[in-house]
Amino acid sequence: MSFVIQGSMSRALFLCILLCSSCSVSTGGGLEPNPANAESEQKVMISSSNRAFLPLARRRGPGSPAQTEHEPRLAEALRRDEARWNHIIGGSVRHTAVGSPDSGVVIPAELGYSVDSLEYVVTVGLGTPAVPQTVVVDSGSDFAWVQCEPCDSGECSPQKDPLFDPRKSSTYAPVPCDSGACRDISYNEGNGCTGEKLCGFALSYADGSNSTGVYSRDKLTLAPGVAVEGFRFGCIHGRGGWHDTSAGLIGLGSSPESLVSQAAPSYGGAFSYCLPPTGSAAGFLALGRPGDASGFALTPMHPSAHVVVFYKVTLTGISVAGRPLDVAPSAFPHGDYGMILDSDTVITVLPAEPYAALRAVFRRAMAAYPPAPPIHPVDTCYNLTGYGNVTVPGMALTFLGGATVELDNPSGILVEGCLAFRGLRPDIHGNGIIGNVNQRAFEVLYDPEQLSVGFRAGAC
Repeated sequence: MSFVIQGSMSRALFLCILLCSSCSVSTGGGLEPNPANAESEQKVMISSSNRAFLPLARRRGPGSPAQTEHEPRLAEALRRDEARWNHIIGGSVRHTAVGSPDSGVVIPAELGYSVDSLEYVVTVGLGTPAVPQTVVVDSGSDFAWVQCEPCDSGECSPQKDPLFDPRKSSTYAPVPCDSGACRDISYNEGNGCTGEKLCGFALSYADGSNSTGVYSRDKLTLAPGVAVEGFRFGCIHGRGGWHDTSAGLIGLGSSPESLVSQAAPSYGGAFSYCLPPTGSAAGFLALGRPGDASGFALTPMHPSAHVVVFYKVTLTGISVAGRPLDVAPSAFPHGDYGMILDSDTVITVLPAEPYAALRAVFRRAMAAYPPAPPIHPVDTCYNLTGYGNVTVPGMALTFLGGATVELDNPSGILVEGCLAFRGLRPDIHGNGIIGNVNQRAFEVLYDPEQLSVGFRAGAC
């Protein structure tokens, strides 16, 4: 089947995560970190070549580090999306302490088919010697965690990589319960002390997954010779409700626990990524502001008054086949109820009015193709089996300030034959979400210091 497209480094160090099927991750010497630094303070080391490569992929997908024989099911991804949005309107991912320059580094990343997901993953090295861990990259979360030994088979979820064993790492250290790092965990409701005087925590995610463990520090190797010393993360000894075979998660949100914030002293607070449209395409994640942002369409970033982890923008219009929808800009979420940019949500969420207008126009443009049964909550799907050429109408999103983004066609518009948008009930009001399908093939630049978000087309 083929598709016919219709319609129209600054001083901060630059860290890229390349989503490329031609890159490979070494599980031996390639990820072996340099000799451990005895200092406990966090520091970022840069290789002499200024570039190192490591893959980024879909959480489930061809070309990701742990290949599976099937692509992820859209229905499962949409169930997770639904739970995630319901949680977002009530708050954020919750983590609670419990008692009892212009140089660059390139890291490969991929679509996560290999670990049964439609999200995106990277493989990093944790500890000394470095143990490869394939983790989800999430711009809507701030905490980082992996499953750790010891862990009973009945408590830990199956994963592609070996469990991280902190007892075998010469640079591992638990975070003391009386330290500032423990007290400052977001939503800390206690003193964080376990019976062993370590910093304990509990995580509860929107899709029902949950985890408990010990807040820890260790070396995070991003590429050969490039590591974050003393990286803070959660060492989990059991998780429930997790539905893929990744080792854990690294958050890119704006809270102090995120990778972005922990690396900010060296890279600055800006970062960008390009999510590949397919499992075989190449892309990247970068920490640091690019030296030349002239190729980006920029729109204001709106800090959240209530949940610091999210990055929000204001959507003002949508065009289909070059024609704007007849919807007023005020019909889209704005202000503190703007659109959340989220790399871990698959489908874009719109209020009822703009979605109804989008659906009507899109269905008319796709009238030549037979409909397929809806997959809740997505209601516009097509059976494209047997069609040699499929003409998909072009689509563009317009943001506050006039930034217009022509979605990649068809990968940024359709997912498994379904329109990659969903609508809310008319009686529901809250944040919308721009999912990762709409973001495919764009470099999306987050710059909290300049309070702006940028989009650069055709970046991967």
